[in-house]
Amino acid sequence: MSRQSLLTVALIVWVTVLTSAQGTRTVRDGVYTDTQAARGQATYQKQCASCHGDKLQGVQGPPLAAEAFLSHWATQPLSDLTSKIRNTMPADATGTLTPQQSADLVAFILKSGGFPAGKTELSADEAVLAKISWPAGLVKTAAASSGQGRVYPPLGNMAQLMRGIFFPNSNLIFTVQTRDPGAPVKPTPDNPNAGFSFVDWGAGIYGGWQLVDNAALAIADASPLMLAPGIRCENGRLAPVTDPEWIKFTENLIAVARRTYRLSQTRNQDAVSEATGDLSDACAACHGVYREARGRGGRAPDPIDPSNKAARCMSRSSPTK
Repeated sequence: MSRQSLLTVALIVWVTVLTSAQGTRTVRDGVYTDTQAARGQATYQKQCASCHGDKLQGVQGPPLAAEAFLSHWATQPLSDLTSKIRNTMPADATGTLTPQQSADLVAFILKSGGFPAGKTELSADEAVLAKISWPAGLVKTAAASSGQGRVYPPLGNMAQLMRGIFFPNSNLIFTVQTRDPGAPVKPTPDNPNAGFSFVDWGAGIYGGWQLVDNAALAIADASPLMLAPGIRCENGRLAPVTDPEWIKFTENLIAVARRTYRLSQTRNQDAVSEATGDLSDACAACHGVYREARGRGGRAPDPIDPSNKAARCMSRSSPTK
């Protein structure tokens, strides 16, 4: 091999190693500069301190430091935090911060949290931010830090849980396909509270994108109830909470709901609208095994026909069940 070829190979290896190292950076690797953090501090005092406190301790808004902050963000790439700031903050003027200001604010948050500065500024590019993570072991798990919480037996059955939480919140998210939650809606004589809401009551209190945020969070955090020991189906049969398929479908729903929440934080109608397909598929996958018993021609069962409830919670994917 010629000297030129050896140099070419060496250069390729060096670039590959450098790219790999850049792709596995954490916030302990000096991802911002002191100058950038100072800019972020100035913006913070003008735009954020009134809600989050002069020392990031939290006032009206949540803390941006210590375990209360890390427990929420330490499992997500830095791009999620920057996107949250850029698209949803300040609460009374969302979308007014530039990408650079958002990155500067994250730099200030990192400096306040004791993470070291470096020689290169934190990029405002989302693709770059997505490659920066938090080091493992920053916070204890909830079980380790607080012990076993109090457990209550289920009050409702699986159908009631679906109708009370999953059905209305999923439909609210599906509405994003045809309605921009952030677009103003003019009231009409017969609906003075017109807005982005699946019910008129309470419209205007929590509106627009906040409704979508709340719906995705409700599905993500309520889905583990589907695995609660002792919960029953509408026909009185115990839900198969230890069935591997049931667990798989539940965990998939949680993952989809979490992703939908992250996309909702971008305030991008097209992105959330596209994600509704994953939400629909997650629900249909479980229904197809444990709920649906379609009749001739693939027609969906009549929801008020009692005979259609008899086989619910019995897996139709296994002949032994």
